[in-house]
Amino acid sequence: MSTPSPAFQPIRRLTPRDLSACADLSENRGWPREEHKWGLLLTAGTGYGIDDPDGGLVTACVVTSYGPQDRPALAAIGMVLVAERHARQGVGRRLMRHVVGELGTTPMTLHATPYGRPLYEELGFKTTGRAEMVRGHFAPSGPEPEVATRAATAEDLTAILRLDEEVFGTDRTHMITRLPAFADQLRVAEEDGRVIGYAAAWPNLDNHVVGPLIARDTQTAKALIASLAAHVDGPLRTDIDVRHEELLAWVKKRGLAPTGFNAVMTYGIAELPGDWTRRFAPLTVAAG
Repeated sequence: MSTPSPAFQPIRRLTPRDLSACADLSENRGWPREEHKWGLLLTAGTGYGIDDPDGGLVTACVVTSYGPQDRPALAAIGMVLVAERHARQGVGRRLMRHVVGELGTTPMTLHATPYGRPLYEELGFKTTGRAEMVRGHFAPSGPEPEVATRAATAEDLTAILRLDEEVFGTDRTHMITRLPAFADQLRVAEEDGRVIGYAAAWPNLDNHVVGPLIARDTQTAKALIASLAAHVDGPLRTDIDVRHEELLAWVKKRGLAPTGFNAVMTYGIAELPGDWTRRFAPLTVAAG
């Protein structure tokens, strides 16, 4: 009996029980397994995938929706992967067409690699920005910004959520409230007792990812990165909006080297909501 073609296998919703299969798929394509991140995305978002009749997944992606549950204001698409032996057979395109159809009129965003960008353009996504990934051991140099930072407490959560919605442009409570358990460090910057920025550093294999990074200005963003670096071991990695040229130059002088760019793409909206001048880095490129 012949094995059914993945082209005719049903697309189904993934659950946290699929975490190992998703991590296996990442590994199959030469990506890190990133089980910690997959766990967050499959819990806070909605996964889609096609089962491989021989075991595992043929393809997968995760959608994280923000705003009112019955009418999301924005959906972020990430972790779009196709198993190596099924690549270039149209299954990724089929999955993405399904997801776009499922989301209907909901505005969408994603971070695209140069490899994936042609597919997304074919589906109607437009490039509206760029993010630069930097990675390395942070080495303090010279006088650091004189902005007060400290570890966040439970009492800060209301202020963090209020600031995040104002800057991000829509409510993402279901994601931000998971940060204390997901991240190794969650810190706030404050002035006169008022929270003016916050950032997290979460573990991802041999480094810590800085994200989200929300700050009143560049000096505040610098202070948050420096304070996170002082409280975690090993290299840092983050994805900074290229419009924040001063911050990018600053982190590069302190040991974080550029490793690549992603195109920030949108569908159904001309640009992302919120205030980009205070949005320095996403929680993860997979979820905005």
